[in-house]
Order: sequence, then C-alpha cells, then structure tokens
Amino acid sequence: MLLDTGLLILRIVLGVVFIGHGAQKLFGWFGGSGLKGTTGWMSSMGLRPAGFWALMASLSEFGGGVLLLLGFLNPIGSLGIIAAMLMAIAKVHWTKGFWNAKGGYEFPLMNLTAALAIGLIGAGAFSVDSILGIALPEPLTLIVGLIVVVLGMVAALLSEAPKPVQTAQTQPQKS
Repeated sequence: MLLDTGLLILRIVLGVVFIGHGAQKLFGWFGGSGLKGTTGWMSSMGLRPAGFWALMASLSEFGGGVLLLLGFLNPIGSLGIIAAMLMAIAKVHWTKGFWNAKGGYEFPLMNLTAALAIGLIGAGAFSVDSILGIALPEPLTLIVGLIVVVLGMVAALLSEAPKPVQTAQTQPQKS
C-alpha cells in the first residue's frame, strides 16, 4: 500500500510538471512560447526539420506527462519523458556541467531518473493500467522503447545543420 501511494505521488508530481512544460511548448500556456516559438528554438539549436523536432519534444513532454499522471500504458509515458530529458541534457545542459545553478544537467537527470524508476517499477495499484488490467510486456516494452529513444536521439543529433566554418575572411577584424 505504501509503495503504491508513493508511486501515485511521484506520478502526480512528475506528470503535472511535464504536462505543464509540454503545454508551454505546444500551446503557449503558462508563459510558454507555443509551437511556433518552440520551432524557432529548435531551429536555433540547429535541429532540422525544426518543426518536426519541436512537435516531438512537445508531445514527449505533454503526452508523457498525461500517460504518467494517469498511470496508463506504462512505461510509454516514462519513455516520452526520458526522451525529452536526454535531448535536453545533450543539447542544452551538458556543456554547463552538473549543477542546475549554472544551467547544468542535474535537474533534467533527476526527472529522467524518476521517469525511468516508474517505468521499471510500474505505475502501481492506483493507476488506469491497474484498474483496466492493462500490462504491456515487461521488460520488453521498456527495453525496446529505450532503443527507440536512443535511435530517435541519434536521428535528431544527426539532423543538425552544419555549423558555419570560420575562415580568415569571416573572422572579425581587430582594430
């Protein structure tokens, strides 16, 4: 009973946080920039096609959060959050070091770890899966899902636009 209660609390908090983050990216809610702004952000990071990757990031967070909150189709919600956090770490936070105070990957890593733990343990008794008697094959669904996440991350990173090469002609002149 305590394990199921703990899983419910963790699912509610993590799910609501990711629903909010996804809603910022998709709809511009809660001070977010919406899909147009998210597309511009993806473009500024060099991801191509930016609109596709913006939609994938937004749906991973929003959809992953909804599935996690409900405890529905575990571990698919966890996989969406894991995918979003892996890309956030790789594209935004990694170069800033570990600590969140300096924009590092500490916080996304904690989110990823919590989502992975739920994916491994299951959604618990207080979940839609439990109520409906749904159980995706374990651990196959999580393993295959993680492979798909890694392949998607590789595809996103390989889609990056080439960075401009600085030559003597394009370097700023010193006065």
